[in-house]
Amino acid sequence: MPMGVSDVAGVDVIGDVHGCATELELLLEELGYRRDGADAPYHHPRRRAVFVGDLIDRGPQQREVLRIVKAMVDAGSAEMVLGNHEFNALAYATEWPPGSGRFLRPHDDPTNPWSASNEAQHRAFLEQVPADERAGYLRWFWTLPLWLDLGGLRVVHACWHLPSIRTVAAALGTNRFGSLDHLVRASTEGDPLYTAVETLLKGPEISLAAYGQEPYLDKDGHPRDRARVRWWDAAATTLRDLAEMGGRFTTTDGRPYPPLPTLPVTDEHRAHIYRDPVPVCYGHYWRHGSPEYTHDWTDYTACVDFSAVKGGTLTAYRWCGETRIDPDHYVALGRT
Repeated sequence: MPMGVSDVAGVDVIGDVHGCATELELLLEELGYRRDGADAPYHHPRRRAVFVGDLIDRGPQQREVLRIVKAMVDAGSAEMVLGNHEFNALAYATEWPPGSGRFLRPHDDPTNPWSASNEAQHRAFLEQVPADERAGYLRWFWTLPLWLDLGGLRVVHACWHLPSIRTVAAALGTNRFGSLDHLVRASTEGDPLYTAVETLLKGPEISLAAYGQEPYLDKDGHPRDRARVRWWDAAATTLRDLAEMGGRFTTTDGRPYPPLPTLPVTDEHRAHIYRDPVPVCYGHYWRHGSPEYTHDWTDYTACVDFSAVKGGTLTAYRWCGETRIDPDHYVALGRT
């Protein structure tokens, strides 16, 4: 059922789970969610959960994670927004054009440079979730919203960007995919819907080459010449401030990636900066350690992805109606 906030004391926004069912159950219990029986969904007497997406891929317990979260959503004790990994799963499973043997997200295609990467990233989901169950979860993914606006709180997987939201709403008539044509357009580079969905589910990027910087290797070892944009940091005016590099990457020849220069960035590259005085929670960005101001949270933004499947901590933000983000409301296993 669609979720509001008038009938609950608050909302618990839970970060990217990526197949970590044991950690999810421990976090739900720490947040006060309980089951009335072994097969019953988790629920809280006065709160509801919102998942920021990316339940699947990478982790070892994807089937159980899907069971837990879908049961909560079906029971009305949780909501979930679509993550880029759920979107990718839909595209991976959708043959286009029909009968062509090609898919919206390429696989088994030696002519496509991303085919092997797509296959490797998604293999655990295909192996862990039997085909009949997988088809049912893919049907469920179709029903998930790309964002939630709860009035006093907003939730999106990667980036809250009003122009992109308006583009999606105009194309879909709602915040959910409703047809194969929608998915095709959202998978077709150059289509305005593609750009808008990429922004909401994967976040905006900035060209490093445009500022004379060399490529880097991302967390999966792929060379890239574009960096994610720190859209939550309204004070960012230079390349070093705006580009999300964080010291975790290397150059293509294996050296630690050097600090970016303090070159001024254009207004175009700052176009995704979030300026609304409404709290927004998001995932996607692979944080580490404890939340830090401007890196993980600001007055109006809170990241809840703390790399649960990469040795980090499954994390939630416990929203209680506050009009500004309160870092004391972060809750994680072993950290409150």
